[in-house]
Formats: sequence, structure tokens, C-alpha cells
Amino acid sequence: MSRYIIKRSIHAVITLFVVSIVVFMIVRLSGDPVLLLVPDEAPAEDYEEMRKLLRLDEHITVQYVIWMRQVLTGDLGESTTQRLPVATLIIERFPATLQLTALAFAFTLLIGLPIGVYAAAHRGGALDFLARGFAVFGQATPNFWMGIVFIMIFAVWLGWLPAAGREGGIKFLILPAVTIGWFPVAGVMRLTRSSMLEVLNSEYVKLARVKGVRESLVLWKHAFKNAALPVLTYSALIIVFMVRGSVIVETVFAWPGVGRLVLEAVYNRDFPIVQAVVLLFATFFITANLMVDITYAYLNPKIRYS
Repeated sequence: MSRYIIKRSIHAVITLFVVSIVVFMIVRLSGDPVLLLVPDEAPAEDYEEMRKLLRLDEHITVQYVIWMRQVLTGDLGESTTQRLPVATLIIERFPATLQLTALAFAFTLLIGLPIGVYAAAHRGGALDFLARGFAVFGQATPNFWMGIVFIMIFAVWLGWLPAAGREGGIKFLILPAVTIGWFPVAGVMRLTRSSMLEVLNSEYVKLARVKGVRESLVLWKHAFKNAALPVLTYSALIIVFMVRGSVIVETVFAWPGVGRLVLEAVYNRDFPIVQAVVLLFATFFITANLMVDITYAYLNPKIRYS
């Protein structure tokens, strides 16, 4: 088992290293940040001085080594536009993203799990048909488009909820949280339904029904308990997907989180912020996958030797 964990951990570190290189190279394709920081009428000496200040005059491999050395020591660099430590900016914005993700995750489980269970229990019925249709529609619809639709319906036409911002209570959370949770709800619903269908055909479920156990107990105590493993695994990854998917949603709803921070940094060619946030998201995702692999290895010994 320890050999398997070490092997998967090495793979995770290598993947993260490759991601860091790709991110570092790609952000530099957006253009020269010095052109945005120095006025057009400034002399050429000012441009060169700014490049030296930002260490952009070094070869790109040297720049990467310098940045990676800083990251390994816990220094994420300094924002080129705000002149503040990147870590400080992320810490300031992260609570807003975490708050939004928590509500979206709760929405996903509260809606996706029960509908998936009852769709499997009433296979072929009207509820099953509606659930499958919603799952397909939810997974095929971009969340930014749904966000705009929600704003038009609930904020503009009905006036029930605010369209943007964070100040003012939980009502500001509802639309962006539902928008982020829209896609995961469809995934949880679909996965729950398929897992439940497999379990409902098992012998112990049939035996429980023959004994006269109430249908609700059959579904939630006997069937769902054994069908929950893949759902819980997917749910662990949902949080990472939500944090990553908040980039567009936070922009649509003017939510002051990490996602909006990185998008603003892209527009301003603020390389340190983009590199740090993307690397942070990648670390969350790779760590979550590593934890899932290790958990599966404990539950299924065959995986350890694959």
C-alpha cells in the first residue's frame, strides 16, 4: 500500500511541475505587461528600467527558476499592478469564493441526491424522464449563460434577487451559488441514478423488500448506503471544480472572489497573480484526485496493484 501511495504522490508532483511550466509559458503569450504599466509617451529608458524591475529582462528559463524558487519558499511574488504580495490578495479574496462554493455545494447535494435516488426508484416514470432531461440540459449548458438567464428572470423581470455584488446578506449569494451548482447538480443526479439502478437490482435489496421493509428504508438505508461511494468520490472533486469554475461566474455577478481576481489579472497582464492562482487551483485539483485514488485503494485492494 505504501508503495502505491508513493507512486501516486510522485505522479502528482510531476503533474504539478508540468502545470507550473505550462502556466508560466502561456501567461507570457498575453503580451508585455510593461506596455500597460509605462505611459506611451515615456522614453525607452523607462521601459527598460521597468523590465529590469520586474526581472523580465532575464531569459525565460531564468525567470521560471526565480519564480519557482520563490514558490517553494512560500513567496508567491508581488502583483505588478497593485504592488501588493500575491498571497495577501488571494487571502483577502478567498473567503468570498469559499462562501460561494460552500452554498453551491450544499445546493448540489440537496437537489442532486434525492432527485437521483427517486428517479432510479421510479425508473421509466415521469420523474425519471424529467431528471434525465434536466441532467442532459444541465451538463450541456454553460454556467455563464445560465447566470445571465437567472439575472434576467429573477433580478430584472421579477426583481426578487439582486443581480450583482456581495454586501447585503444571503440573498446576494443565491443566484451565483445556483449558477455554479447548476452543472454539478446534473452530474450528481445522473451518477446517483446510475449507481442506484445497479444496487436496486442486487439480491439484498430484493430480500429487504420481500421481508416487507418500508420502501423509504430500502432506498435510503440499504440501497443508497452502498451506492454512495462513487457519488461521494465525485462530490469530493466537485468542490475543486466549483472553485475553478468560479472564475466566470464571479465576473458575471461582480462577486469579489479569487476567480474575479485572476480574470482581472489576465486583462492587466499581471503575471504573478495569474501564475499563483492557477497553480493554486491545480494543486487543489491534483491533491483531491490523489486523495480519491488513495481512498479507492483502501476500499479496493485490486487497485493497489494496477
